[in-house]
Amino acid sequence: MMHTLVTAAMLATLAPAGHPTVPAAPLPLGDSGLTETRTVQTLDRGVTLTRIVRGTEPAASGEINTTTKGPWRVNVLTIDPGRARGHLKATYGPDLSRTETVTDLVAAEGAVAGVNASFFTFTASQQFPGTPVGLGVYGGKLLSEPTADPAEADVVIDSRRNTMVMGKLSYEGTVVNPRTKASLPIAQINDPSTAVAEFTPEFGARTPSGAGAEVVLDKRGCVVRVAATRGTALTAGQTSLQATGDQATALTALAGGCLRVSHTVRDDSGRRVAIRPGTYAVNGRYRLVAQGEIVVPDGTGSFFDRNPRTIAGTNRHGDLVLATIDGRMTTSVGTTMDETAAVAEALGLRDAVNLDGGGSTTMVAGGALVNTPSGGAQRAVGDALVWDK
Repeated sequence: MMHTLVTAAMLATLAPAGHPTVPAAPLPLGDSGLTETRTVQTLDRGVTLTRIVRGTEPAASGEINTTTKGPWRVNVLTIDPGRARGHLKATYGPDLSRTETVTDLVAAEGAVAGVNASFFTFTASQQFPGTPVGLGVYGGKLLSEPTADPAEADVVIDSRRNTMVMGKLSYEGTVVNPRTKASLPIAQINDPSTAVAEFTPEFGARTPSGAGAEVVLDKRGCVVRVAATRGTALTAGQTSLQATGDQATALTALAGGCLRVSHTVRDDSGRRVAIRPGTYAVNGRYRLVAQGEIVVPDGTGSFFDRNPRTIAGTNRHGDLVLATIDGRMTTSVGTTMDETAAVAEALGLRDAVNLDGGGSTTMVAGGALVNTPSGGAQRAVGDALVWDK
């Protein structure tokens, strides 16, 4: 691997043949005269890691949210799809409902590098902490639906072409009995917190248990069994529908013969989004940059204050960019949402989304932890974006 230390005076020399790994201009964080250094590391052909340190003096503990002197530690993974060998994809580990560290997720895939991705249930006391809170598509399978939350911003990946498309997606699900014409809306996929939900074997060893009703379907959609309580083990090819409250009675009445289950995902223009075998997708909160323009909304509260951040985006060359910004520490103070968008723009991103951050922000490359998680150790997360050779 090649390592090169670059000071502010040397930034213009960063460009290799072709196009620059990271734009040469200093990051727009804090005072204009701050010292900024960059270390560029080649991880693999077409894959580089740029470590940026802006500011030299540790912040006072009481001034992390206000200091204009930093410091900031930013790590940028840049993948040139035209040169790199591999595929960008999302991975959640052994099952969807549990959490794993980014290190474990990267290692399990034998990947070159990766970062944390989706917002997820998170709370350790929850029975299913890894469940995505929003869109989740893995290897062409829709395993979690986009929410109606206007803050959700989604990243859809074509791993065959190594492209990313970003926007706000919507979801509609339905189960219909073709014989009786009776139907029910499906509110969520692999989420136990709703009236009617579909579950797949990827969720975990068993579906959520409790009062209600559950209908198990085979791969053709034909009813295998109907239970007056929820909770079962699904075999390969099976799915189940669960319902609680009044919907449990409606689901039981609907079940008979073969059912037709449909899921539709649309973009913000209402066009149907095709989910193919090479499709992956994760959810974020707020788009940062769209077609080269900063679009992050104004906001107040802890989410908009300085925090560790994880960014996914693409630049005008079509490079895939994954970045982390350490935060909540005197050695790296983090960024507000406005500052995060400014960093994304300065990194040359034409489109960018704010992924899960805070204690989740993690980057692993070359088999090692690159950043410093704010909790002092890696937080187990729901899924990760990885560059897989």
